[in-house]
Amino acid sequence: MTLFSCHALERRDGHRTLLGPLDLNIAQGRLTAILGHNGSGKSTLLKALAGQERPDGGRIDFMGRPIGGWSGRELARRLAWLPQSPALAPGMTLRGLVALGRFPWHGLLGRRSARDREACDEALALTGTTALADRLVDTLSGGERQRGWIAMLLAQGAEVLLLDEPVSALDIAHQVEVMELLANLNRRRGLSVIMVLHDLNLAMAWCDEAIALRGGRLAAHCPIADLHDPALLHRLYGLEMETVTWRGSRLVMPSRLLGPGAAAE
Repeated sequence: MTLFSCHALERRDGHRTLLGPLDLNIAQGRLTAILGHNGSGKSTLLKALAGQERPDGGRIDFMGRPIGGWSGRELARRLAWLPQSPALAPGMTLRGLVALGRFPWHGLLGRRSARDREACDEALALTGTTALADRLVDTLSGGERQRGWIAMLLAQGAEVLLLDEPVSALDIAHQVEVMELLANLNRRRGLSVIMVLHDLNLAMAWCDEAIALRGGRLAAHCPIADLHDPALLHRLYGLEMETVTWRGSRLVMPSRLLGPGAAAE
């Protein structure tokens, strides 16, 4: 099933075009990376898909309907969005943060039901944060906090997660932890995950496909394995890039960083 269809999508800032015109179809059930250099339109595209920003031209369909035709609550029950810098939660426990994900189901003043509590408990368990539930969010490590935000999205009950650079502020250990969590949610629960990433090798290790942008235009929409093409990488990043084999894994690196011990393919 097609999850999103973009038809001549454009986003502008005054006379400057930030994105598009862009035609794009994104399938359901995939782990999709949005890639490109800084300023290429990655976050702009993600916000448009999330319904956070209206297109200046063209349209976006979500599950076969114009995204503007969904009510806010109806959309939030199907689609969850995590910005690059989520709002702070001073004085709030992780359990309280996760409970905010149930807002689309009972509103701001609605009474929490047994189903709400079950959804929150399940989200905490899925993200491995049950033991942290009564900790204040601002006392958690970066990796713990990010898993907590993802737990909030899971409690929301959405089938689609849109994440803007979910690992960019984390150390490598927590990056791997979060990517493994997202991959497991995709593979085992069928969640569609679309995320902006900067690290090509993280994308290649866990994602199914890539949406690559260059100057706000679609440069490639392909299986993740196609990113091993040096010509495509040069077009995206303006650098000579090569795929190298290291301990049986294929990695992408700028050619200028390769030493004599690296085995380029």
